Amino acid sequence: MTIALTYLVIEQKYKNHTMGAFIFPLAFLALAYASLSPNISDRIQPLVPALKSNWLIIHVVTCFIGYAAFAVAFGMSIMFILRQRAKSEGSLLKRFPKSGVLDELTYQLVLFGFLFLSIGIISGAVWANSAWGRYWGWDPKETWSLITWFVYSTLIHARMMRGWHGKRIAWLSIIGFMAVMFTYFGVNLLPGLHSYGSTG
Repeated sequence: MTIALTYLVIEQKYKNHTMGAFIFPLAFLALAYASLSPNISDRIQPLVPALKSNWLIIHVVTCFIGYAAFAVAFGMSIMFILRQRAKSEGSLLKRFPKSGVLDELTYQLVLFGFLFLSIGIISGAVWANSAWGRYWGWDPKETWSLITWFVYSTLIHARMMRGWHGKRIAWLSIIGFMAVMFTYFGVNLLPGLHSYGSTG
């Protein structure tokens, strides 16, 4: 839902429906995964004490907003790369926003997502201290969240200090979103404090 809402705000501003073809499949896949995961509610009941905290809402909501912004930035980056390739072959994709618009949207979305990811990591650290008595424990989810944060901070640094634009920013955005995907899905396969469904 956060992906869809983030996209709808952008569509309202830019009045370009083509972008939805690159964004809504991501929202659909996220909802399908959430809906079709077998017995997910059974695996996490009853709630472990660490989940009975007011920090849960702040941490999860801010991370989801950040992930949604990164997902939409990923879609914009794919559009940018496709548009550049089409231009080099002499066939312009007229329905796509201009390259400069896609580049700027990618950067603005990354900034927005980076802010919320940072808040999510900080609130998660505070929550971890109240739940487990330490702010950071190098749990796989924590580690990959930090890796994702570094990828996007590299993108922001490259843009602000090195003047990177266009294809290099688009590829960094794509790499960042791959890190987001591993942070969200991949680390659940590894043992750790964020694997609430495990009995260990």
